Amino acid sequence: MVSSPSGHFMRREGEMLYLVEHFYSVQGEGKYVGTPSLFFRFGGCNLKCEGFGCREITPAGVEIIGCDTVYAVDRKGFGELWQEIEELQTLIWIMNGYRLPPHVDVVLTGGEPLIYANEPIFVEFIDYLISQGHRVTFETNATIAPDFQKYPFYKEAIYALSVKLSNSGEPLEKRYKSDVISTIIANASGSFFKFSVDEPSLVSVLEAEMDTIIAPHPYTSVYCMPLGGDKAHIEANCEAVIEFCKRRGFIYSDRLHIRIWDQNHGV
Repeated sequence: MVSSPSGHFMRREGEMLYLVEHFYSVQGEGKYVGTPSLFFRFGGCNLKCEGFGCREITPAGVEIIGCDTVYAVDRKGFGELWQEIEELQTLIWIMNGYRLPPHVDVVLTGGEPLIYANEPIFVEFIDYLISQGHRVTFETNATIAPDFQKYPFYKEAIYALSVKLSNSGEPLEKRYKSDVISTIIANASGSFFKFSVDEPSLVSVLEAEMDTIIAPHPYTSVYCMPLGGDKAHIEANCEAVIEFCKRRGFIYSDRLHIRIWDQNHGV
């Protein structure tokens, strides 16, 4: 494992699988909002998204700026939360520790879960979940596609394509991979776009950026949700996002978990 001077986790293939948190709740965003779901949040991401401006304080008292799950991106600052997973049985044991309905939805999030798409334990876990009849959803920034030919069970999953826009602060060449998006949509059993937007950026360039991303995929649903890592920011942006969705015919997605619990950690 290597990290940048800022602590941004950059994984090398063949290294350990890291789990930051797991929890049983309801899906708070996108197509399946309100659905009881078991979440696994894996550590590490290929983006930092400092433009989102969400602030977290590390256990050492250092403020880190990034996305609303920066604790699952910055291992240097939040490493005590990152659990090394050395075998599939650990993940199965975690599942068995919950009282779950049959075939409960399982959501794999991060960070960016697909940085582990070729990791043996992760691959085994996806195969296990699909074989047990779970609906599996990847919450992904859509810059990495799994190997659908080598691991065909990836085709059975759902992909929430949270493609990052310029308000993320990431350069275009890092955050937008049109070939990856096309590969996922062509192979997956289900997929949808999910954009995080805010009132100031809606009146600037984001709409044109979104149109470029979705234009090749006219039959893929588009969900828009208000940017923010706490209830106050969600409420400040939601009306503008709703009006935007009404004008464009997109689907508004609230962020139910933040609105109810006012946080994005383990709820």
